[in-house]
Amino acid sequence: MNVRWDDLVGSALLGTERRRPPGVVGDAEEAAAGLLDAAASGVVRRRAGARPGVAGERPRMAAPDLRPELPEAARRRLAMLLADRTGDGSRGRRGAAPNLTELLPQWLAAARQEGYAAPPDLLPALLDAARARTDLRADALALAGPRALWLAELNPDWKFALRAGHGGVTAGGAPEEPGAAERLWEEGLFAERVSLLTRLRLADPSAALTLLASTWRSERAEDRLMFLDSLRTGLSAADEPFLDEALSDRSRNVRATAAELLSALPDSALAGRMAARARSCVSLGPDGITVEAPYACDPAMERDGVAPKPPSGRGERSWWLGQLVDTAPLSTWPALFAGRTPEQIIALPVLDDWQPDLHAAWCRAAVRQRDPAWARALLGPPPAPAAPVAAVGDPAKLLSILPAAERAAWVADFVAAHGLADAFQMLGVCAVPWSDRLGRAVVDALDVARDVGSYPWSFSGVMGLAERCLDPAAAEQVAVLSAAAEEPPDGAPGASTYWSEAFQRLTGTLRLRAVMLAELRGRAPAPPHPAPREAAVPAPAPGASTPASGGTA
Repeated sequence: MNVRWDDLVGSALLGTERRRPPGVVGDAEEAAAGLLDAAASGVVRRRAGARPGVAGERPRMAAPDLRPELPEAARRRLAMLLADRTGDGSRGRRGAAPNLTELLPQWLAAARQEGYAAPPDLLPALLDAARARTDLRADALALAGPRALWLAELNPDWKFALRAGHGGVTAGGAPEEPGAAERLWEEGLFAERVSLLTRLRLADPSAALTLLASTWRSERAEDRLMFLDSLRTGLSAADEPFLDEALSDRSRNVRATAAELLSALPDSALAGRMAARARSCVSLGPDGITVEAPYACDPAMERDGVAPKPPSGRGERSWWLGQLVDTAPLSTWPALFAGRTPEQIIALPVLDDWQPDLHAAWCRAAVRQRDPAWARALLGPPPAPAAPVAAVGDPAKLLSILPAAERAAWVADFVAAHGLADAFQMLGVCAVPWSDRLGRAVVDALDVARDVGSYPWSFSGVMGLAERCLDPAAAEQVAVLSAAAEEPPDGAPGASTYWSEAFQRLTGTLRLRAVMLAELRGRAPAPPHPAPREAAVPAPAPGASTPASGGTA
């Protein structure tokens, strides 16, 4: 029985009671069986008569990766971290075992610094991990090298690597082929164009600006905003004419971003106009600094990026004053205040309760203009132990401007005086690994918090930072604290056990980080010093298939 395949499909869709294919007879049950028999015969005929398809073009060869291979122990460690990345160790109570999910980004960053190439057999898992976690992408693509781009061309799931282009593989240069940048700019997806513009700003800022200017007027407002924001990289006086033209853009957000970028150029015309307006509002009298905030926001101020409408709960005059002061070059104030230093200016009294507004605006200006002298003056020394913590502006942002050693010393003194309650954001801007002094201050503060019966889960954020940022050499200092202590009479029930687990986990994580670094550098890890009996945390042997974990209390 030779029945057309389309007839069989039609009968199957409508049912044999409504449509029976030719040659199928009998009652309903027999008709259904006959349809299936005919379909089985049809499948055999279709497969037997199928013509071979046209062979596709053979994929090109992947570009060679000339970087050294990972040491064998490090390769096994990467395989273990990638295999564990989908674990649920971050849910619920974590116990004393290190969190391998959080160790993967640290391993990738260290491997990238060492200049290794990823093992070819682990590239798929590495790309899958980078696809799932955007925070891994830069280091993962750098480790994966040119083979990641080759694989991404063959698997749509890894297209993000193509959008990142060569930014994660080379030093951030432009596409090598002549005209490739122009073609990608004209034809690429939005994310690809943003990535291209960012890479070009690193390699050739003027070429990136020329590329952006070529299509600026035809771009959508939201795209113009993102493209304009990429000019922060490599910002210089050469960008001023383009940014000044953007002050007249149709989009308010584009105008505001252009004004913000221009205010970061102290010699720009906009910075000069803002300085003149700020000087007209702030002056030095015999009793201190006098402030006369603007009474109106005129069109010229709006064009220069001053937002006329304040947020809810903020007065108009203080809102306008803050915008004028934080966009004026900081060099305006020593000249206005008879050559005083930033420390001397900050110490001057401000009349009529304008000090919070004026100092907050100077904080924003110091952050925007990356001025360490003003950041140092506005921060002042860390408050004494008995003094209240009354920060002006955002201390973490001010600290980020200071040199790494000075930043760590300031935060260490702050933590030693006031503990960790207000230190989380400050610790987050300190260079990794933390300095010995800062690390000791954090561990001592955690010990004090345990002894006074604080809730351990209130410090989970700081514990997470310590696992990532403490120097692995601090493992033995932490191991001493791992033993379960007696419950304070007024402490939270069960807190001692939680603290013990947290210190054991921190100890195990630091030791495992030390092992990871030793493996990447091709040497055997040093054995740890004996830990207290209640908190023994064995370090894993190179290439161990299971993570090191802390002992039980």
